[in-house]
Formats: sequence, C-alpha cells, structure tokens
Amino acid sequence: MPPLADETTFAWIGIDVSKDTLEVYDLSAETYSSYSNNAAGIEALSQQLLNRPHPAIVCEATGGYESTMALKLHQLGLRVSVVNPRPVRDLAKALSKLAKTDPIDAYVIAKYGEVIGPAATVFASEVESELKQWVNRRQQLVEILSAEKNRRTLLVNGPARDEVSEHIEWLEKKIKQLDEKIDKLSDSTPEWKERKAILRSPKGIGALISASFLVLLPELGQLNRRQIASLVGLAPFNRDSGRFRGQRRIWGGRGAVRSLLYMATLSALKSNPPIRAFYQQLLARGKVKKVAIIACMRKFLVCLNAMVKNKE
Repeated sequence: MPPLADETTFAWIGIDVSKDTLEVYDLSAETYSSYSNNAAGIEALSQQLLNRPHPAIVCEATGGYESTMALKLHQLGLRVSVVNPRPVRDLAKALSKLAKTDPIDAYVIAKYGEVIGPAATVFASEVESELKQWVNRRQQLVEILSAEKNRRTLLVNGPARDEVSEHIEWLEKKIKQLDEKIDKLSDSTPEWKERKAILRSPKGIGALISASFLVLLPELGQLNRRQIASLVGLAPFNRDSGRFRGQRRIWGGRGAVRSLLYMATLSALKSNPPIRAFYQQLLARGKVKKVAIIACMRKFLVCLNAMVKNKE
C-alpha cells in the first residue's frame, strides 16, 4: 500500500462504472484504460492502482454497480470516494464538456476529485451492510404492499381479487418477519443497542424507525444542526436575485430517511407535547400545515441529533 499523503499530492483517478465495464482515467498521468466489471477486471485494476504513488480513487454511486469494486479497493488500503453523480455532471457543464462518453465521464470524475477533494467514503461493516439490506428490502415490500392494496380496490369480487388478497396477506406476514429480524439484528452490538434506546426515548420513534436510522443515517450525532438538516434534505434553500425574494424550499437529501422522519413526526404531533406545541405555534403564525410539518420534522431531527451526540 502506498504511504498516506496530503490531499495536494494525491494522484486523482476517476472511474466511470457501468454494469459491464470500468472506464479509468488517471489525471496526473493523463492516461485512459478500461477493465471489465467482474472479479478478473477488478483484480487487474487493483494491481495497477497499487503501483501508483498516492492514488485517490473517485467513482459515482451507480445503484450498486460500483459496490464490489469500491469495497475491494478499500480493503486493499486505497483511498476511495463514492460521490453523488449530480455535482459531477454540473462540473462537466462548467468545463464545457457537453458530450457524454465513458472516457469523458472518467476524466470529469477525476477532475472532480482534484477540484473538490471529496472525503474518503466510510464503508459499512459486514453487520451494518446486512442490516441496511434488510431495511431496504422491507421498504421495497412496503411499496409493493401499497400498490397491491390500490389494485385490490379496483377489482370486483372474483378470482383476481382473491389472488391479490392472498399476495397482500403474504406481504404483511413477510414484513412482520422482517421487522423482527431488523429489531434483533439492530441489538447485536452494544453501541447500536445504546443508540436505539436513545432514539426511542422521545414519543413518536418506534423500534423500526430507530433501527433504520442506525444504517440510513449513521452520521446522526456527529454533525451540527445545520449539517444534519441539510443531509436529510430539510434545510430550506434561498431563491433570491436582486430585489426578488423567492420562496425557500427544501431540496435533495436522503429521501428514505425523510420518509421515516415524516411518519415519526405525524405520530409525535399526537403524542409528543413539545412537538405538538411547536406545530400549533406555527399554525397560529399563519404557516400552512405542510410547511409546519416540515418545520416540525427539522426540529425533531435536530433534537434527535443532539440526544445522540450527548448520549441523553
């Protein structure tokens, strides 16, 4: 493994990942190469990168196609940053790279590393990865269950409706099994067990949401109030220009976490006196209900963040 270096001395290497290939651009050497996105290709890429002085690898999150490669390079001790594709594409436009090909994409990703210097990605442990997979799987089944219930309302009595009803019953049973599995797995480490207890202390947060936050929002308790709100997508952004003052809107962030927090906040509005009082104050000041709920979500998140940070 090459010795660690200051960020200014990193050799930034961009990797454009697809299902079948890994397109690699070495910014300092100005060289381009291509590898298969399979075990043999990843091994060949690994050996090539290990021979480079101070390599810093940057790739985009591509829905999982990058996972095996990124984890392998990380396990070899290489610095790997998995980044959001949106700002990379914005940089391409700023560089007037309007064409889009694999070599161009790999170059822009490497350039993004040089210009922005993204932090190295913190990879999940084996148990964290397993818990996250089960949380994601449960969410998928919940979405299928909702769709099936909508379909059933459109069907009259008959074999088709009975078939959908059987599927709904199976889904509900499977989701309940996953709830038990997630709850048990989230108690497998003392640190998680302690954090879950903290998250469940305020009214509105149940076992499933607290367990989901462990893997979907591991930064909870490590960031300040503005950073955690922005990460989840609850920070209002300005839309001002000259004398124009536009309406502030939330944007981006982790949608899965925001959805869970929304459900927790709706529960808290009924059972959590401080959140309910804050909501009533906002309505009394003329805020529309949707804006008031979003504000309560942010307040709830900030409170959870402080509780985890202070272990209260």
